[in-house]
Amino acid sequence: MVDFTPDPYALKIGSLPIYWYGIAYAVGLFATYQVMVREARRRGLDAGLLADGMIVVAIAALIGGRAYHVIDQWARYQNDPITAILPIQRLPDGSYAFAGFSGLGVYGGLLTGTIAAILFARWKRQPGWRWADVVAPGLFTMQAIGRWGNFFNQELYGPPTNLPWGIAIQCKNRVAAYACPLGSDPNATLGQHFHPLFLYESVSALLGLAFLLWLGRRYSHRLRAGDLLPIFFIWYSVTRFLLEFLRAGYNWTVAGIATAQIAAVLTTLLATAVLIWRHSRPGPSVGEIEAAERAERAKDAEVASDPAVDVAGG
Repeated sequence: MVDFTPDPYALKIGSLPIYWYGIAYAVGLFATYQVMVREARRRGLDAGLLADGMIVVAIAALIGGRAYHVIDQWARYQNDPITAILPIQRLPDGSYAFAGFSGLGVYGGLLTGTIAAILFARWKRQPGWRWADVVAPGLFTMQAIGRWGNFFNQELYGPPTNLPWGIAIQCKNRVAAYACPLGSDPNATLGQHFHPLFLYESVSALLGLAFLLWLGRRYSHRLRAGDLLPIFFIWYSVTRFLLEFLRAGYNWTVAGIATAQIAAVLTTLLATAVLIWRHSRPGPSVGEIEAAERAERAKDAEVASDPAVDVAGG
């Protein structure tokens, strides 16, 4: 059992707190960038575009992720909507203080981030489907690391458990379904432990990352450019659908069903349909595309190094 209850603050610079959640997000972005650079170079793409592209996508994902979270947890913000937009909280005396963002909805971030990535690729006139194969492992990397921000915020946990990896949650961070008795010390844990759903998602993402990297290398002769992205969406959606059965405290439901589960089913069906449709049409495999590009680069290098070539063209 894990009895350690973390402080959400990593440090304070004057009156400005630095949250572990933000650090986890920043570390996740850095690791994602490294993975995507390696994949882009391996596939012969211009890795130099990643720096600008990731800034655009990260901002879009933040906006979408925050919007999804606010809708999902609207009961927390309806009486003070400004706290849904700005990283502030209202103090007992009525004033406001910096609080940092305490939640992001993955589906919202994936939606707006994907749209931003598509638009950026079109703007730069890049092969969008080939870049999708670079982005997919990066998404798993971001999720695997970023989810640890939930641990420091003591959020994204499931029902009580006696499993060895159960985590303690302080009374002040409990959702209504697992609230402590009235009068309990806000910092008490009452000896209870809960399923660490953030950890389950993180481990699933690490396994998904390894799978995509292996698949992209082992079966490039059978994959179409862009196949890894719908595979990512299927993997993540199945994981999210299953974990939602353990999650309590969400407010956004349709006919009593968690919206995240509805989104997971629709996403899985759509991603599967995209894979089937693309493979039902003629076209080169990833391996064939990359082999042709390697041959073209070798030919260009041979021409450039041949002293018999008349550079002046005469």
